[in-house]
Amino acid sequence: MHGDFQKIESGLLSDRIRDALTDAIASGTIAAGTALDEQNLADRYGASRTPVREALRQLAASGLVEIRPRRGVVVVRLTPQRIADMFETTAEIEAMCARLATYRMTPLERGQLMELHEESAQAVEAGDVDVYDRFNRTFHEALYTATHNGFMAEQALAIRERLAAFRRTQLRHADRIRRSREEHGEILAAIAEGDGETAARRMRAHMLRAAAALGRYIAETG
Repeated sequence: MHGDFQKIESGLLSDRIRDALTDAIASGTIAAGTALDEQNLADRYGASRTPVREALRQLAASGLVEIRPRRGVVVVRLTPQRIADMFETTAEIEAMCARLATYRMTPLERGQLMELHEESAQAVEAGDVDVYDRFNRTFHEALYTATHNGFMAEQALAIRERLAAFRRTQLRHADRIRRSREEHGEILAAIAEGDGETAARRMRAHMLRAAAALGRYIAETG
């Protein structure tokens, strides 16, 4: 039991370290080409090397860092154009998911989406980016599931993972979380009306606005 508790604590800590590092990398605070040392990071975050190693493994899986011979873990160089290309791609896939989900979701799935949307209001009022980010992720993943196309859901999720750091970071710009939630409401309104084309168009715009917010955030923090 005690071992399980330690595992859970380590898991939560690795998530916090991963989130702190993703914000720093996405905003350019940790520059591309920087070598990340496990022990230095452990000292910085007051942790053992185990959660740091897990956080770095997750960063590698999302393409933010890579393991290089003799250099260890190095921050990958992602150009603004590359990030824009990734957002454009995910915007098209998310739009497709929104359209299909509109026509295929069950009443229960629709109700769960509406409930998620209502619950996210509290995080917005509190200005809690971390809590809203979790709602945001669950909202989008619920739409993938509601397509009832397993392959498409897998692809959407895989691309989402690659962009997770940047999608999370853009929520820090100005009142972006408030606007993000409003955009979710507009998408849901189209879904409730059974208008898949409008839902898709609004989802695409939602994703491209997120990309624009990221660009402004990076410019301001840089």
